[in-house]
Amino acid sequence: MQQINPQADNSAVIKLFAIGFCIVLLIKVYLALVLDLYSDEVFYWQASARPALAYSDLPFMTALLIGVGSSLNPGSAIAARLVFILLGASLPLLMYWIARPLTNRRQALETAVLTLCLPLGGFLGLLAVPDVPLLFFGLLSIGCFERALRTERLIYWMATGIFVACGLSTHYRFFLYPAAVIVFLVWFAPQRRQWRNPGLWLAMAIASIGLLPIIWFNLGNQLSSASFYFIDRHPWEFQATGLLHLFKQLGLVTPPLYVAMVITLWQLHLRARNGDAGAALFMTLALMNILVYLVLAPWTDATSTSIHWPLSGYFPLLVFVPATLRQAHGWFRGQWNSRVANIAVTSVPVIGFTGTLIALLGVGSQAYQQPLQALLGTGVLSNKMAGWKQFTDYTAFMIDAEFEGDSPVIITDNYYTAAQAEFSGLTTAGFTLDQDKAVRDGRISQYQLWRLDASGLAAEAGKSALFITEDSTLTIPDKHDVLGRVCQISDALKYLGELSLFNGDKRFSYYQVDRLLDTSAQAELRAYPCPFPTRAWIDFPPAKAEISGLINVSGWAYNEDIGVDEIRLILDGQSVGTARYGVSRSDVVEAMNVMTDPNAPNLGFELELDSRNWTNGSHEFAIEILNQQGITLRYGDRVVTVSN
Repeated sequence: MQQINPQADNSAVIKLFAIGFCIVLLIKVYLALVLDLYSDEVFYWQASARPALAYSDLPFMTALLIGVGSSLNPGSAIAARLVFILLGASLPLLMYWIARPLTNRRQALETAVLTLCLPLGGFLGLLAVPDVPLLFFGLLSIGCFERALRTERLIYWMATGIFVACGLSTHYRFFLYPAAVIVFLVWFAPQRRQWRNPGLWLAMAIASIGLLPIIWFNLGNQLSSASFYFIDRHPWEFQATGLLHLFKQLGLVTPPLYVAMVITLWQLHLRARNGDAGAALFMTLALMNILVYLVLAPWTDATSTSIHWPLSGYFPLLVFVPATLRQAHGWFRGQWNSRVANIAVTSVPVIGFTGTLIALLGVGSQAYQQPLQALLGTGVLSNKMAGWKQFTDYTAFMIDAEFEGDSPVIITDNYYTAAQAEFSGLTTAGFTLDQDKAVRDGRISQYQLWRLDASGLAAEAGKSALFITEDSTLTIPDKHDVLGRVCQISDALKYLGELSLFNGDKRFSYYQVDRLLDTSAQAELRAYPCPFPTRAWIDFPPAKAEISGLINVSGWAYNEDIGVDEIRLILDGQSVGTARYGVSRSDVVEAMNVMTDPNAPNLGFELELDSRNWTNGSHEFAIEILNQQGITLRYGDRVVTVSN
């Protein structure tokens, strides 16, 4: 941001804004084309295909907006995101509209520029998530309310009510906007007269319509939605990590911009004490959306409150940050010189805009897994928005190759895989046995209402099914449990194969169900053998062990229903020997509750090896287990050091 006289020509700022706006928008559009839908996005898309006033975690607005975009091109990720891209692109323009009557044209333009330099704000619109309409309707309601107070025009009171109603139909977090206004009208003495203003009561009456979806859903579903957000989601016990909330926000906003906002808050406080209604209103809006999350951070869901929830508190401050930067420029110039002042002030938008680009490119990196893995290695990049096109193609291939006649029922171990199957057109009803992430995300009750959970499978009895697990998100015990559940509702379960993407960072296993059972009538039947995964443990050598001379490699392994056939030792990717399997381990049978492994209790293995045959130094060590169905599992990867 250039430090220029407010009376000077604004063309430089307009050009600066236009360049930044186009860069950000083009990157968003490109990434929206190449990135698959995120788990939240695909759930809201799934909701859009089942219209309702509200859902288990949110009212209808997000699903409605995704549905509008998707109707233009079903199955397209960018179509699902289209309305959100447009709303996100409008935020700088809305900020100009809000700032224009409160400052001057130059500073309003600079506010629009700074909107692109707030990293999480500039990022908004790439993903089809509730934060986008929440901010959009929040800014519209702020602008209309400020104008209603200043002009007393009925149109602004009505518009305020309409936009607040839309915001309340978007997310519970929007409640902080009207809450801040109530605090403002109670605390700021010059505006208490508004309580006698019919326009305010008209706005409140219209806004209250936005509460109907939330009330309707909660009354009809034992308050499950409200209980999730205000009780179940949070530990409500002190967590010291929550004290890092402030520092995380400092980093996310960028330190220079955060400091500028803190100074702006103080200046708004001074202006409010002198009777400035606009300063008092915007200070209250900012503090309500920042302090609530700051105070609650040690007791609430740290993964959410530390990231994007306080975003609504930063936007009102951007209106006045340009004035703060002008004052800062004068102070730096007085302390040092104009060159230092220009560098200090210009660094605020430069670092902020760089943060916006980093945020966009960081998420976009998921579209380039293979080349980036060559540089960064495996297990580094997120793949939540990558690999779903390959998943669709492979799943379609499996259906064509393994199932004749009618398409099988598709069942998954997590809700977002089921939703992806629906989004890609593989099925119109993706079932899930999810009892983990769906519960954590507050969506299990929605799948129960849609009858797409385990209970809904009763209506599919007698049909064949394709069961899919995303192994890269499961531990071995997790997979054992979920396979046990699907075997209880199947007459036979056959392993078909694995889809491994991005060097194993994203993996799916496929299973064929011959016939789904009516478990209410045949409770004791189940698929046998059930293709449980092998479970194992290496007693010696432990990870990071230093070994020398002769060593006795030992441990145990078992596979319920199937049994282990062979265990090989792997060193630096090469087999170096086959262990003797069948050592009696009754302790393992008891501790692990082994019930159906045909080898029990002889589940131990051992092999004596001469480490002097290996070079000194670090080596990668593991075991490879072959079960009696011919399926192999690599287990226990660790580094050991040979020192002879």
